[in-house]
Amino acid sequence: MRYLSIMAPAKLNLFLHILGRRADGYHNLQTLFQLLDYGDQLDMRLRDDGEIHLQPAMAGLPARDNLVVKAARALQSAAGCRSGADIHLHKRLPMGGGIGGGSSDAASALVGLNHLWRCGLGGPDLAGLGARLGADIPVFIGARTAWAEGTGDQLQAIDMPEKWFLVMAPKCSVSTASVFCHKELTRDTPAITVAAFLEQGGRNDCQNLVRRLYPAVDEALNWLIQHGPAQMTGTGACVFAAFESAAQANAVLAQRPAHIPGFVARGINRSPLLDLLPTQSL
Repeated sequence: MRYLSIMAPAKLNLFLHILGRRADGYHNLQTLFQLLDYGDQLDMRLRDDGEIHLQPAMAGLPARDNLVVKAARALQSAAGCRSGADIHLHKRLPMGGGIGGGSSDAASALVGLNHLWRCGLGGPDLAGLGARLGADIPVFIGARTAWAEGTGDQLQAIDMPEKWFLVMAPKCSVSTASVFCHKELTRDTPAITVAAFLEQGGRNDCQNLVRRLYPAVDEALNWLIQHGPAQMTGTGACVFAAFESAAQANAVLAQRPAHIPGFVARGINRSPLLDLLPTQSL
């Protein structure tokens, strides 16, 4: 095999509770990562010279700093691989949107190139490489909708009803680091169980702060809440609402303010990456 095309799925945080700040500066949290059947696409072609070429160029981001290139280089080093790749990244997911675009791209690069280069690394090894590049990368390598605890590194696969989601993407980029460092962030939410969440639901502890800091997020939420329960994913900027059918979600999408991009996607419990993993990481 010399060519592989693979989707890098988006994710939603169905809730995000921050339990406290750790001594190392990171935070203990609880969340549920819901994978979607919508995302970016990576087209990868094998090279024999060890070079990694990523197209197209992203404004303001040198290729060497792109997570996809970093992931490819990390895999080459870990596996002692001399192969390279031409990678074309078709971006659909906004940066700074809280739906995992960069992390999912990096995970798909690790899993896809591991398959293309025949490195033979298993899911746990790939997840370990990914964790050194970004906290959310292992959940995408696990390729399962998952309950997460700790810093987001303790993952438990969970099957959720595959609902349809309307996702709105306000035109702003939210800095995750800035949100987690902010003095007004809620950091004392009590821990809950999976059963409690499934029965009672949860909230996003970052949402109120981000709404105050980013008026575009507040505007999108105010509009979407008129059509059903809605909340922000991750540290934003994207917001979402769940529906029982694609028709319902698309009907609301058609009414959205024209200046706020959006899309409809189905929740999935397994991503296509699962078929490419020698061993599962979840």
